[in-house]
Amino acid sequence: MSKGFEEFEGLSTPLVADACVRLGVGVRAAPVGVGAVVAGARVAGRVLPVRHYGSVDVFLEAYGGALDGDVLVIDNGGRTDEACIGDLAVLEARAAGVAGIVVWGLHRDTPELVEIGLPVFSYGALPVGPLRLDGREPEALESARFGPQLVTAGDVVFADADGVLFVPADRAGEVLETAAGIAATERAQAGRITAGDTLRRQTRFEEFLERRAADPSYSFRQHLRRVGGAIEE
Repeated sequence: MSKGFEEFEGLSTPLVADACVRLGVGVRAAPVGVGAVVAGARVAGRVLPVRHYGSVDVFLEAYGGALDGDVLVIDNGGRTDEACIGDLAVLEARAAGVAGIVVWGLHRDTPELVEIGLPVFSYGALPVGPLRLDGREPEALESARFGPQLVTAGDVVFADADGVLFVPADRAGEVLETAAGIAATERAQAGRITAGDTLRRQTRFEEFLERRAADPSYSFRQHLRRVGGAIEE
């Protein structure tokens, strides 16, 4: 895990998302379908944004400004007609101290990426590399689009088997602390379910139904916060 984000160990992106909701931090998720090249891979770190225009040179330029533990976030427009990252670019990322790569697009050289071992997340693999060379935008190294999200070096990225989330860097510490609290509550609830104490009993669900009948505006989320549960935010 990237230096400074060791707290993400033992947590997950669903827990981070729940923590964002609890704290009023906007939930900013990557589009569905972005997954790890190697099952079980995880990464967390400061966003190193870059926009791809058909040539690897923009990645090499981005690496020159990388801080140890950064995660390269590549905006390739979600394209499915080309793979914009391969083994040499990933090897160079590792040499630059980059902790992982998250691509809004495709990768190639899958066996080599597995061997390299650097966490890489993308929509999938395609053997064809870029066959274009588009004009470069002034924001090429300042921000990256990722589906509906626009991210910068002022953001942190979290990625695991459930997907990819972006969180403002200045809120990341409290988000992780809150996520750890939610995780502890959920683990305790899971242990009690296994021991025969149902979730309905733990959350006093019958009481919730009675209160909702008297007050239709009373939500289950309100109830969970009142009784100290953690299922949804």
